[in-house]
Amino acid sequence: MAVELTKGAIDLGIVSNNGPEMLAFYRDLLGFTEEPSTPFPMGGTMYRLWCGESLIKIVVPEPASEGAPVPGAIAKSTGYRYWTMRVSNLAEIMAQCEQAGVKVVVPLTEIRAGVTIGMVEDPDGNWVEFVTYPE
Repeated sequence: MAVELTKGAIDLGIVSNNGPEMLAFYRDLLGFTEEPSTPFPMGGTMYRLWCGESLIKIVVPEPASEGAPVPGAIAKSTGYRYWTMRVSNLAEIMAQCEQAGVKVVVPLTEIRAGVTIGMVEDPDGNWVEFVTYPE
């Protein structure tokens, strides 16, 4: 059986004890559109941010989670390690992140003809990839 999508994008949940820093990164720096937050059913708050048609849900648990993310290189741990956005203004995004003091983990790099990436680290150490493809 194949998945029968009703929306052409995914929703991504990121659990964090650093709500204000994560909102400053995703909402304020990257410019994701915020909609009203909702109570998280298991305790805490879910902040809902739109990235195109994808919903990025930043869940701040209450009480705070005892676990911590494993920051760093993609191959340092298993599980979801990074996510990717296709963008048209890659150089501008990377410059803006650098100016804001965001850790750049992969500078602008052409990985194959016409395909360029850049990766940064969010406040929790999760990697975020931006990519351009030839038009």
